[in-house]
Amino acid sequence: MADPRIAMVAGETSGDLLAGLLLDGLHARWPQLQSAGIGGPRMAERGFDAWWPSDKLAVRGYVEVLRHYRGIVAIRKALRSRLLAAPPDVFVGVDAPDFNLDLEADLRAAGISCVHFVAPSVWAWRPERVAKIRRSADHVLCIFPFEPELLARDGIAATYVGHPLASVIPQEPDRAAARAALGLDPQAPVLAVLPGSRASEVQYLASRFFRAAALVQQALPAIECIVPAVPALRPAIERAAAEAGMAGRLRVVEGRSHAVLAACDVTLIASGTATLEAALFKRPMVIGYNMHWLSWRIMAPKRLQPWVGLPNILCRDFVVPELLQEACTPRALADAVLRWFDRPDEVETLQARFSALHDELRRDTPALAAHAIQTIFER
Repeated sequence: MADPRIAMVAGETSGDLLAGLLLDGLHARWPQLQSAGIGGPRMAERGFDAWWPSDKLAVRGYVEVLRHYRGIVAIRKALRSRLLAAPPDVFVGVDAPDFNLDLEADLRAAGISCVHFVAPSVWAWRPERVAKIRRSADHVLCIFPFEPELLARDGIAATYVGHPLASVIPQEPDRAAARAALGLDPQAPVLAVLPGSRASEVQYLASRFFRAAALVQQALPAIECIVPAVPALRPAIERAAAEAGMAGRLRVVEGRSHAVLAACDVTLIASGTATLEAALFKRPMVIGYNMHWLSWRIMAPKRLQPWVGLPNILCRDFVVPELLQEACTPRALADAVLRWFDRPDEVETLQARFSALHDELRRDTPALAAHAIQTIFER
């Protein structure tokens, strides 16, 4: 077919990264491809026309979503009207299932083909979404190898395309080069602190994480602490660091999370896609998460597995510690971080496990995803 027009929605930093890689595959197949919708800077670099920025949708947790509900619904309504008035050849919803699945259902009912990139984790949370996925998506692009079979049981067409991060992140990261690029001491122990890429995550996690980092510094005075920050969240992160007594005792850099993960020895990290990035960088980690108490009360009963962190889910074991909600205290976080520095043999075992996971997830994701989308056009 002629170069298609594709509408896309990516709802946060991780979605912007995934969508940018998908656009690489689509442009390789259709150089004059037109794409527009909701996206971030990585998508814009590929010529994407962002009608709204992706950070408008970067909210997690029931209570937090309620605070932004009217604005998010207004955006979805305006986007739906715009797409129905000038239908694209295909709509691709990238993650953000609470926003995208309802939109996809409306577009599909109007005859617009819909692809959902990143299967909602019905195997971990909210199995009631299965019926919504079946109604909303013509095809699902899966980033984990076990997902297509699970979706097929419910009559949902799906393709495993690998996890794009597994191709972006080298199998053997260059720690020395990353430290040189960031101006870190090549010999000092380094702790990377990643309190999340959403305002709500920074609100609930940054203070805990920085107080934990202060305790780690007390135990290891030579340690260097570094924080990669989403630019819009840097002021909030710096305020939280100052309140925790860490002003001048840690470095905040804008973006550069991959360089920071490559450079560190251990990371204290919010649950989410970043934990998988840390695993692909073969870094031991401590996963923490805290949210509004009511959001936690609503979400906790919906858990289907004992794990929350992606490395643990994919390894089917608690290979790294998870400290959630009430357990996510500065002291507990600091003690878990210090254990990694005290147990090099366990670090070596973990790195071997993460290397095997990396091999399993590495595929030519842009090409596989573009081919799956092409089959939708040709159907």
